[in-house]
Order: sequence, then C-alpha cells, then structure tokens
Amino acid sequence: MKVDKEAGFREFVATRQTALVRTGRLLTGDWSSGEDLVQAALVKTYLAWPKIKDKDAVEAYVRKTMARLAVSWSRKRSSTEQPTAEPPDRPVSYPDPVADDDPLWRAVRTLPPGQRAVLVLRFHADLSEADTAAALGVTVGTVKSQAARALTTLRGKLTVPEVTR
Repeated sequence: MKVDKEAGFREFVATRQTALVRTGRLLTGDWSSGEDLVQAALVKTYLAWPKIKDKDAVEAYVRKTMARLAVSWSRKRSSTEQPTAEPPDRPVSYPDPVADDDPLWRAVRTLPPGQRAVLVLRFHADLSEADTAAALGVTVGTVKSQAARALTTLRGKLTVPEVTR
C-alpha cells in the first residue's frame, strides 16, 4: 500500500476509533469483545483499502463488516482464546455511553444477535432500513420484522413507572 493511502487509513482510524468501539460494544455486549470486533473489521478494511473508491463510505463499510462479524461470531460455539491467570495487558477505558446497570441496556443484551444488530444499526448508527438491510445482507422486510420483534421483546421486559397525581 502506498504511503499516502496508508496515511488516509491511519487518519480514518484515529478519528473514528472511539465511535466504532462504542458500536462494537453495542453489537457484542461488552467492551473487550467490541474492541476485538473493531480490530477484526479494521483488518478487513485495511486489506480492502486500495479497492475502496469512495472514501466517504469507509465508515459504512466498517460498520457493515462489524455487523456481519458480530452475527457470525455469535454463531460460533467454541472460542480459540485461552484464559490466563494474569491478564497480559491493562484495560483501556473509554467513555461509557451505556451504563451496565441501565435496565434498557440489560434488556438489549438479552436479544438475539441479529435483532440487536438491527437495533444498533437503525437507532444507534442512525441508518435507514435500506442501509441496515444492505449492511446485514438481508432484505428490508427482514430488518422491519427483526426490529418489530426486538422492540416488542424490549417493551415486554421493561415497565414504565406509573405517574401518580
């Protein structure tokens, strides 16, 4: 890869990494998996960087890759990671957009990965139904039905306190 093109990739990563990690966390349910998801998506993006003609669409490309990887990873039953007694690195702290004790966040984490991916892309990333469908490789009808099911599930799990007079 030429130096000027690599500089463009580095600039993209430097400016968008925090937002991508937030999206990764929402897709996977925790920070460390979200960071892994971002790294895997950025590796794929780096390899495809010379072929990407519209640099304004890079973030959409990365989000699409992240969403597909998140669903793919959730289907895998086993992990190749081995636990160790001592963690090799110190954790990196990011500003937490969603607190773990938030009832809505706890309910979202119980959704199936496909429904969670639809909600994250539609409402967090603010993609249209068509863009969400394209990112996930499904039809617009699937996006609508997955969103409806997810919202129905969330409404059933969350209660709104009654207003007293």
